[in-house]
Amino acid sequence: MEKLKALVPETLKRRILASTADDLLSTSSSLLDFFDPLPLFHRIVGELTDSESGLCSKDKKVALESKLKGNECFSRGDFPDAVQFYSKALRFAPAGVDEMGKDLVSVLYVNRAFAFYKMGLLVECLRDSSRALSNSPGYIKAWFRRGKANASLGNHEDALRDLTISMKLEFSLSGKRQIENEMKMILDRSKEKTSSLQKSGSLQTSDECRLDIPDEPCQIKLQCVSTTTKGRGLTTLADIPEASLVHEEDPYAAIILKHCRESHCHFCFNELPMDSLPCPSCLIPLYCSQLCQVQASGDKMHDTAIDGSFIYKFSDDLQKYISDVVSVKFSSSCSKNFTEHGHECGGLHWPLVLPSEVVLAGRVLAKYIEQQRPSSLNLSLRGLWDLCHNYAQLPPESKLEFHVYSIVLMQCLQHSYGSEFAISGETIAQLVILLSQIRVNSMAIVRMTSFHAIGSLRQHPEFSPAADASTISMKQMKVGQAVYLAGSMFNHSCQPNIHAYFVSRTLYVRATEFVARGSELELSYGPQVGQLDCKDRQQFLEDHYSFSCKCSGCSQLNLSDLVLNSYQCVKMNCYGVVLDSHVVEYENQKLHSFLGPPGMINSNLKVDNCRIDSISKIARYVLENNHLVKPGCCLNCGTERDLESSHSAINEADICFRGLQDAFASSEVPVNALQDALRSLDLLRRTIHPLNKRLAEMEDSLARAFCLVGKLQTALDHCQKSIKILEKLYDPNHIAIGNELLKLASIQLSLEDSTASDTLNRVAAIFLRYYGSHANKIFPCLQLLKEEALRNQ
Repeated sequence: MEKLKALVPETLKRRILASTADDLLSTSSSLLDFFDPLPLFHRIVGELTDSESGLCSKDKKVALESKLKGNECFSRGDFPDAVQFYSKALRFAPAGVDEMGKDLVSVLYVNRAFAFYKMGLLVECLRDSSRALSNSPGYIKAWFRRGKANASLGNHEDALRDLTISMKLEFSLSGKRQIENEMKMILDRSKEKTSSLQKSGSLQTSDECRLDIPDEPCQIKLQCVSTTTKGRGLTTLADIPEASLVHEEDPYAAIILKHCRESHCHFCFNELPMDSLPCPSCLIPLYCSQLCQVQASGDKMHDTAIDGSFIYKFSDDLQKYISDVVSVKFSSSCSKNFTEHGHECGGLHWPLVLPSEVVLAGRVLAKYIEQQRPSSLNLSLRGLWDLCHNYAQLPPESKLEFHVYSIVLMQCLQHSYGSEFAISGETIAQLVILLSQIRVNSMAIVRMTSFHAIGSLRQHPEFSPAADASTISMKQMKVGQAVYLAGSMFNHSCQPNIHAYFVSRTLYVRATEFVARGSELELSYGPQVGQLDCKDRQQFLEDHYSFSCKCSGCSQLNLSDLVLNSYQCVKMNCYGVVLDSHVVEYENQKLHSFLGPPGMINSNLKVDNCRIDSISKIARYVLENNHLVKPGCCLNCGTERDLESSHSAINEADICFRGLQDAFASSEVPVNALQDALRSLDLLRRTIHPLNKRLAEMEDSLARAFCLVGKLQTALDHCQKSIKILEKLYDPNHIAIGNELLKLASIQLSLEDSTASDTLNRVAAIFLRYYGSHANKIFPCLQLLKEEALRNQ
């Protein structure tokens, strides 16, 4: 794309860089006219849409090479690597290819199933055996492997059926004898009926359970309103109790982010299991289950035609059993999605080249086209046009990129849909606006990452072998990007009253506090009060969404913004804060409009009422004497502090802090790194305010470090100190505190501290507030910790 941008004439480029939304028809038409005769432009589009290029096409040769390497790994007992090579072979194997008289895809599934069986992964073995049969119902090895897996899982009845079918298909005496021996052992084991882990051999049960979502109907009625300051927003028509589910929505269009393509399912965005499934037609998508594969493809079901000469050999009940195993059926609700990547599939590789938001725009258009059929197509994105955009505020270079990408994307889509819509300056202009809408309205689909072990907490690999303990890190990971038409109407607040999260690809919005009838529902688009100070929040929102936030957190005095990056007063026993110049500007904006008569806090002054006492302790001098905040001066007593030397002290501490962070990568903390970090902590305590967030971060890092060296009680002390600071910066029941309490509980459990149960109960209450009935699904580690706490009692 850089080559195309470099070719744009300077006069046209200047027009685009300075353009507004009203200019788009003219600038889009001009750029389209310029590109149309250029051989380079058509060569680039041709490279993106050439299905013969092979970059994303299936390749039998690569599949066979990977299969051979998998066989070699299997022969030497390296089963995990064998699985990896068989998975790669499945990704490259074309459908319907015959290899030595057998379907290549089926052979690969059976081989991978056998590797899973050797690794003790019986459910994965069962699923892969069944997938092989979906392609080749008469494949003896697949029935035999399935029978072995069912037997090991305790599904004796199904195992006997599988082996009976295998016996009918087997011609050699030695093979029949082996099967007979297996069946005899199963009959001996099934004298006492065992409960099966799966009620049938059908994949429907094992795959659908991966997306099981608790049934919690949303009964809150919302109303769209318009305001002069924020535009449209959503208000409630009734009082909303805390923790209530207020909105649920599937995306209009979604895409996995490029860095997660190899690790997460391309439909549901959950982590890929070892037995992931590739797209049958190209190399790009990977799915966690056949359910996701079917939902992404839009097919109602996958039925394999069964040869009559094969099935007539069996009794009626076995014929039905074969049909149930081979034909993977899903409910009609699974097919409501259009083929998300159908227009990108085959040998086309533009999803690998174009940015995610451009590909997402293509999916929006593709879905719109599908919805318009069979009526005549009128490309006018009126439904999406209602979403706000920030084209006028875009950086000039982004305007040029949007023009270029829009023209290229339209050419790619025309390659997929033919002449169903014409490329013109008007359609290009609409696509430029759509890209701008996606930039400010799309939502990042995130996953909370933590350990997901089953069994004893102490057996989990994240616990240090030396100390048998570790802090649990809960982090948000962006895995996808999606457009939610209704969800985009919720306005932003740095002190939100609702919380958005995702289960699979579905957006859920929950009230985190009581919301009175008629109140606006606001969520956070990014950092909240307590996470960043007002200056950094404002900068983030301006950069990403092109607006200046006027929420309560940015217009009212609050404790967090005053102390988050503050210094302590040099005067003994003074709890006041000293602010830097970049923070002062934003806090003075809050004070300037509301200062009242000297000697009192103005009743009109907007202050966080819940924390007014705390604010008075650190800023009494400013509030009582109508002084604006001055850099370097204590807000409580007016004493000055040397900010230059304070900066130097913080920089020195930061160097040691980074050294400690680097040590975590190797899970080994050198004694000198730990000593340096403790000295830096003492330096920070003499320099910055006791509620400065740097102290919480340092205390948290030291807790982790002392866990790694086996000093658990010391780790516990540092963890508790970190939480005490964060509780002042956030609400004590904020989700950020819940995540930190998980760390505390893990250390308490390692010390067999009886208070761990109380900590976990508090965590559960916080998670219930933010995630409701989905909490256990999103945080499976919580239940694991509770079980460990019960064992310690």
